Amino acid sequence: MAAVVQSEPAQRAADLQAFREIREKQTADLAETREEVRSLRSLVRAFVFYVGELTTQMRQNGIEPPAPPDRLEEYNRTGV
Repeated sequence: MAAVVQSEPAQRAADLQAFREIREKQTADLAETREEVRSLRSLVRAFVFYVGELTTQMRQNGIEPPAPPDRLEEYNRTGV
């Protein structure tokens, strides 16, 4: 029993260190994911603008573009 009591502070320190390492990894992963999302949002916005310009040019030249997919209609309506 005394050995268990004596080893408890060392075990707590080891647990705390393991927790800190896990938290640091998760924090880094989250930062990377946020950057990816930011980049993808920027790409989607640029692509939407580009497709919009092409659609306008098609219509100006008497060409009716195909209807966009439902998901694109939703994005154009909501921005999400």
